[in-house]
Amino acid sequence: QVQLVESGGGLVQAAGSLRLSCSASGRTFSCYQVGWFRQAPGKEREFVSVIRWSGSIYYAYADSVKGRFTTTRDNDNNTVYLQMNSLKPEDTAVYYCAAGSVSARYYLTQEYDYWGQGTQVTVSS
Repeated sequence: QVQLVESGGGLVQAAGSLRLSCSASGRTFSCYQVGWFRQAPGKEREFVSVIRWSGSIYYAYADSVKGRFTTTRDNDNNTVYLQMNSLKPEDTAVYYCAAGSVSARYYLTQEYDYWGQGTQVTVSS
């Protein structure tokens, strides 16, 4: 089992920044892909970004956040970060991190085995 805990959410004004953290514990060696997803009220959970490592490190971002969000990994602390800059009101959502084996369909929620509890991000205009 792998346990994921997100932190770093909060209330921020438009154009501001936040950094989310996803800390992993347990059998973390079984996970080579960590994705960030978000879910706004009344909407489906959507892909935000992924970092995966299998030889080389691969990153991908949703078009809506490309150029504003960056995901990084701290190996020593089993933590993945999502740096969010130039935030917009439409970024308001609960943000989740998820982990699993490497998958070409990293943008689908069903490709992940483990999920965190989510952290609320609210961007005011």
